[in-house]
Amino acid sequence: MQMSLQFPNASRVYDSVRCCVTFWGHDSTFEIAFHVDEDVLRRFNPHEGRDEAASLRAFDVNRRQIERAASGVYARRHKSSHRLSTADF
Repeated sequence: MQMSLQFPNASRVYDSVRCCVTFWGHDSTFEIAFHVDEDVLRRFNPHEGRDEAASLRAFDVNRRQIERAASGVYARRHKSSHRLSTADF
């Protein structure tokens, strides 16, 4: 039986080097990292700043939509890491 992607861990971190917010999903015992581009977060709230706090706020407010997009990307290609861009939304 194949398990579906789940997001039991609410952790997320801002990565200033990669210019993204990273969060994790789980497919059975496999951990999958997702990196959400800053451009995606700015699209959700274009009037926010571009700093860590603004990026994390945009992520938190839109988490359900981001997780749905992550699930769709993962369903198309099972990899251990995915970068989510505006094209994924």
